[in-house]
Order: sequence, then C-alpha cells, then structure tokens
Amino acid sequence: MSLTAPTERPATPGTAAATSIPTARNVDHYASTVADLDAAVEFCTTVLGADLLYRLGPVEEQESDWMARQLGVHPRASAHIAMLRLGPDANLELFQYTAPEQRSRPPEFTDVGSHHLGIHVSDLDQALAAAARSGQVRVLGEPSTDESGPTAGNRWVQLLTEWGLRIELRQLAAELPYEKETGARVHRPRGPWPGGLPGALGIGHVGYSVADLDEAVTFFTGPLGGELAYRTGASVDAATAERQYGVAGPFRKETAAIRLGPVTTVELSSFEAEGRRTERPRNSDVGGHHLAFFVDDVERAATWLARAQGAELLGVPQLIEDGGPIHGDRWVYFRGVGGFQLEVLNMPPGMPYERHTTARRFGPSPRWTNR
Repeated sequence: MSLTAPTERPATPGTAAATSIPTARNVDHYASTVADLDAAVEFCTTVLGADLLYRLGPVEEQESDWMARQLGVHPRASAHIAMLRLGPDANLELFQYTAPEQRSRPPEFTDVGSHHLGIHVSDLDQALAAAARSGQVRVLGEPSTDESGPTAGNRWVQLLTEWGLRIELRQLAAELPYEKETGARVHRPRGPWPGGLPGALGIGHVGYSVADLDEAVTFFTGPLGGELAYRTGASVDAATAERQYGVAGPFRKETAAIRLGPVTTVELSSFEAEGRRTERPRNSDVGGHHLAFFVDDVERAATWLARAQGAELLGVPQLIEDGGPIHGDRWVYFRGVGGFQLEVLNMPPGMPYERHTTARRFGPSPRWTNR
C-alpha cells in the first residue's frame, strides 16, 4: 500500500479532515506530568471520582539513551506513572519524573505549553461548591459567562491544584451561536459520572497553549484528523487576568476549538502577553503533557507519521513484554508542530491489569467518526 504525506490547507469551521492517522479509533488518553503523583491520584479518585487502573515505575534506563530517543527526556530521567479512568469517556495518565535540569514550576496560563483539563457539568455552582469544600483546589475568581461570540451562554471557572494541574469547570449553554454557522460540533459529554463532582458529565475539552495558532490548527485538522468547530478571540484586562486566570498582567487570547474523533474537543490557544514563557515544557517537566491516540496498527500509523508534514517520530514502535500490568502494549511517541508531544498506541483486550480491578480503560471506539 502506498502512503503519501498529507498536504496543508487552510481550516475553516465544519471542514472535514482530508487526512488522519491510519487506523485511529479515538483519543486514548490525556497525559500530564505533576509534582506529586500520590497527591494527584488521591485528588482524582476522591474528589473527581476517577478509578485507578494501574501504577508503573520506575521507568528508567541507566545504561543507554533510550529515554531520550523514545520519550524525548534526559537519558537519566526516571518516571513513575498512574493511569486512571476519568469519567465516562476519558483516560488520564499522570507522570511524576525525576530528571536532571527538571523544571518544577508548571507554565502559567499564557505560557507556551500550558494546558488544562475541562470538566463539563450540568450545574456549575453545585460542582464548584463541592470542589471548593475538598480543600484541595484554589478557585480562581468566580463563575463567569461568555457574553458574546461563538460560545455565548457558556459558564465557567478555573481551579488550580497544588500538584500542578489546572482544571476548568464548564457548563455549556443548551444552544451555542457557532452551531448556526457550521455542522461541526464540540463534544458534549452526557454522563453519568458515578462518584464525580455533583453534576459532572465528563471531560468536555482539553486546552493547550501553542506558539502559532494557524500552524497548530492546520496540523490538528490535517494529519491528526480533527474538525474545526469555531475560532474566537478576546482581550483580557489586568484585573480579570489576575482574578479569573491567576495571571499577572493583561493578555490577548485567540482560540480554536477542534473536534478530534468521537469524544474529544481540543482547544488550542495562542497568547499575546508580556513576559510569557515561550519554551515548551519537556515531558519530564512539571506541567509537561502529551496527547495519545488509540490505533489498530501502530507500525502502519508510525510509517505514515514519519512522512506526515509537521510530524517527527521519536524512536521506533515499542512492545512492552515485562509481564506487568500493560504487558502487550505497543506504542511510539511523536512530535507535532511546535514540539507538541503526542503518542499512538494499541492495547489489546484482556490486559494484565484487568485481573486486579473491575475498572476498565475507556475505548477503543468503533471508529474515528463514531459520534
């Protein structure tokens, strides 16, 4: 079979992707590097109602450059990992690294490489009250409502955890203005989410800060197979920036919302802000992150990605054969435009971790276009 590199094209709302990763089914997991893995797992399981699936580690290699080649980190980096089922249709992978020259302060909201997890809820006030009562988050400001633009009617508030993850609670309006202009739709999780925050419906979006929004949109709607739902922009004054986002100083934000497969919306944002950090965090830095796709055929996907414009394969596909909880997992990391960290993987049914818990990973979906 002949594989050809995708071509760039401008993305407009509602335009279906011309190309996508071969055999992709869905976004498999969101990954984040945190300062304290135990605290992160405890918060996710007790406050957010996540199920712990398995823990791994240390993942390290003391005699070779394997960590650098395959994961893009320092050769002597070491990682402990926890995988959690987070709501009805998402998996969350948490890392805690020790590494030479590790950055321990996560990026600010406006820095290149910042990210946040968006939990959609049916009643924002009720969910926020429960999160605040936990005593494990810092609430930024108060619930706000988008007054204009493609998301007018949405209510939201941001939270900060002590261990390095930013969370947004969002209550979507029943109808949104952008829906009158395009057939594309952001993911609307419908729940149920047993044990989650009151009224929690699911992970509705994940937000990433990028250096070049046009470049990122072209990549996510091209090789990654996404569909642009809308673009929007806003200027934020200094007082609002500090109160609602925890950012010192005013900024300008441009955002594109992209539907990525069956159950994922990615919000890509670029910022104009004085003094913002422009160097993307590494996987091993606190605040580092990656986005992973479930595929049926890792080798085929890797061959295609090696030729896809804007993609850079890290190492070669790996097969885990250590007898541990994910024995049989096949995977490989790659980079997208601007150094964005990504992964394709395949976990066959009946993984060893399933012998020790009734909880199960989300996925795979029947097909990428299943909605």
